[in-house]
This record gives sequence, structure tokens and C-alpha cells, in this order.
Amino acid sequence: MHTGPTAQTADTANAPTNHTGLPAGTLRLRNPRHRVHPRAILWWTLRSAVFWLVVILIQVAIRVFADQPPSWLVITLIISVAAGVLQVVVEPQWRYRVHHWEATQEAIFTRSGWIRQEWRVAPVSRVQTVDTKRGPLEQLLGLATVTVTTASAAGPVEIAGLAQEDAARLVDELTVTTQATAGDAT
Repeated sequence: MHTGPTAQTADTANAPTNHTGLPAGTLRLRNPRHRVHPRAILWWTLRSAVFWLVVILIQVAIRVFADQPPSWLVITLIISVAAGVLQVVVEPQWRYRVHHWEATQEAIFTRSGWIRQEWRVAPVSRVQTVDTKRGPLEQLLGLATVTVTTASAAGPVEIAGLAQEDAARLVDELTVTTQATAGDAT
């Protein structure tokens, strides 16, 4: 059983405790149920590939067009190719295995990242806004990112790599849920 961080809602702060010694109704950090859409793998792959292609092409251009390119440029080019291949091949698959999300009547749970992973739980009573964004690659692939802004110093909760339909449904559900939840989201 995971005994990680918890979050209390205003109505559970003075509530009786449960068998774990925590207030009844306390939100526990846990594994979210849903994965992001499988097309997110392609989205992460393309983002990384474009970045590393630009980095590598700049180095190749310097090597080709400079009268006397620096000798260390070969080393940086080899490192860039190796890092680029690693990020393009490994990162998207790894992210897909890590990224999960879930929205309940009480909270939004997320897990994201690849080298540095982040687990978040945001009580619905603390939600201030729910937004959707879609960059050019996301639009092309039919994906969207849902951003849930809360009254938290940790910043907004992002759920990236959702199918556009799932993102729209999630925004609608969270909007209804937060409107029905007592509290002032502070």
C-alpha cells in the first residue's frame, strides 16, 4: 500500500480519522487509472526529432560551411546524435508508460515525466480554471492538453497527450464537478 503524501479538503480537516490515522475522506496520492492516447507516443517522438534535427543540422552546417570548423565540433556532433537517438527512441515509449491521469468527484490525479517524474493530486475544491490547448503537432495528431489551474503553489496540473474528444469530455466533466463543489478554490 502506498503511504505517500496526502491532501486534505476543507471539509475533512477536522473529520474523524480512519484506520490509517488520517482524517476520513483524505485524498491519497495513488496511481491514476487512465493512460494518455497512444498517439501521444508519435507526438513526443516528433517533438524530440524536430528539436534534435535542428541541433544536428546547425552543427553539420558549421562543419560544412566554416573555413576552419572547431575540432571539438565532431565530438559535440557525436554526442548530439547519440542524445537525439536516445531521446527520440526511448523517451516517447517511457513517457507513455509513465503518463496516467484520472478525474473523480473529489480530485484530479496525474503522473507524468520520464527522467524526473511527478505525481500530483489536486482536490476538485481547489480547482480555479480548466483549459485546453493544442499546438500544431497536437492538432495534426488529434491530441490536446488539459491544464487544471488550482490554488496550489506547485502550479497547474497538466494532462498532455489526450485525444481531443477525451480532452473536451474531461473539461466538461471537471467544469460541472467544480461548479457543484462547495468552496472558493483557495
